[in-house]
Amino acid sequence: MSAETGSGARPVAPAPRLLVVDLRSTAAAFTLPERVARAITDATPDGWRVHIVESVTDSFGDGAQQPSDEALALIPDAEAYVGFGMPKSLFLAGKKLRWVQTGTAGVASLLFDEMQRSDVTLTNAAGIYGPTIAEHVLAGVLHFLRALDVAEELRASKTWDQGAFGTPRAAVREIDECRVLVIGAGGLGSEIAWRFQALGARVTGVRRRPELGAPRGFDAIHGPGDIDALLPAADVLVLATPLTGDTQALLGAERLARLPQDAIVCNVARGALVDEPALVAALESRRVRGAVLDVFAREPLAADSALWHLPQVVHTPHVSGVSPRRFWDRLQDLIIDNWSRYRAGARLRNVVDKRAGY
Repeated sequence: MSAETGSGARPVAPAPRLLVVDLRSTAAAFTLPERVARAITDATPDGWRVHIVESVTDSFGDGAQQPSDEALALIPDAEAYVGFGMPKSLFLAGKKLRWVQTGTAGVASLLFDEMQRSDVTLTNAAGIYGPTIAEHVLAGVLHFLRALDVAEELRASKTWDQGAFGTPRAAVREIDECRVLVIGAGGLGSEIAWRFQALGARVTGVRRRPELGAPRGFDAIHGPGDIDALLPAADVLVLATPLTGDTQALLGAERLARLPQDAIVCNVARGALVDEPALVAALESRRVRGAVLDVFAREPLAADSALWHLPQVVHTPHVSGVSPRRFWDRLQDLIIDNWSRYRAGARLRNVVDKRAGY
């Protein structure tokens, strides 16, 4: 008889349950701060251990597609995983996984067949980026409403021309003259709408289930079937909807042609929502006043893309969610709260409907 099962033997304690936190991004703005790593570790209850992965990972888009060797070595024993997305190969190696928390709002790359068929709970970071992205959208729209692109051209040529700001090309307007259409009325869309509404704009939203009503910031709400009818009244069009099979290439040439002259287009969701060649054509013909783009069909943006050279484009490298302190405060709270809920068997926040895609 072994010592463990003989008289007086101490029972063998079960191995602690493992949470793997894989948030050391290659991008400085999105890499896990030490204070957040400490807060998560300090929240570890009895019977659990936390491993902070020190190898760097990709935080862009829906997250990494290639796992680090360190993460691969840990995942077979992990019950819960927090990362920027989750590569398929890492998921397949995680035989004990029960919960995955992604630090991204979008989850398109996580919805591979094995994830969809599994009973692993997937939660995202919807709402965490909302305030920051909403301020980014507002700043981009104001850039064109105040004709700051015209100001930059005049500065570059050392030209003092007050008259340029009264021309049709400048199309200077105030926010309360604008009708704003936000496609995607979730947490992000609501943050965007609320800011425009507070400054006097009339804001209309589109959501998959309009019967749920109008979230904060919206004057009216419609379903996806009404988009074509709504576009002619959209001085500002904001795309804030998840990328799904239904929203792929949502904004193409025909819909761009429905917008009023001098409309401003903003995309802070996913690049594949927009037919980029059609948008370039609309900008070059000055059919569209300007575009505020933080996401692109291909990232990084191709060196030969016409979007680099058009003065009517404000483009940023998928950083509209950057807010080094506040973003991490919100994500830390979500991770710790969801971990507590998971241990208690309670409903988690931001549970993804794997069939709907968000």
